[in-house]
Amino acid sequence: MTRHLELGRRAEDRAADHIEKSLGWKLLGRNIVNPYGELDIVAMDGSELVIVEVRCRTLGAVQSSLDSVGPQKLRHLINAGRAHADRLGWTGPWRIDLIGFTVGRVNAADRDAGEPQWAMEHVRDVTCGMDVTS
Repeated sequence: MTRHLELGRRAEDRAADHIEKSLGWKLLGRNIVNPYGELDIVAMDGSELVIVEVRCRTLGAVQSSLDSVGPQKLRHLINAGRAHADRLGWTGPWRIDLIGFTVGRVNAADRDAGEPQWAMEHVRDVTCGMDVTS
């Protein structure tokens, strides 16, 4: 597996762990594919279905992990989330959250020190509850 894909997989693992252990949400699935795209994580936050997009960047990248979700990606997430909710027969509320990771070393001397530092940001309901049309 390439370094880029391995980093993404580790970020999704960390996000899933955070969702289950720290937030207490029920994990329903990971890497769910439908005609509109792939959903990284699908979970239940109480009575609300949550689609979670996980992004990861290394320290010093030009664009932050959360900033890397632009209007086109957001449209894909909305369409894929809506399609998944329909497939489930879900009629309750649902939202899209973003979890972003920045991975890096504090300084050059840390390069050989083992595990890099992982910083996480979680943005809930990126569409602010709007029923955004595709």
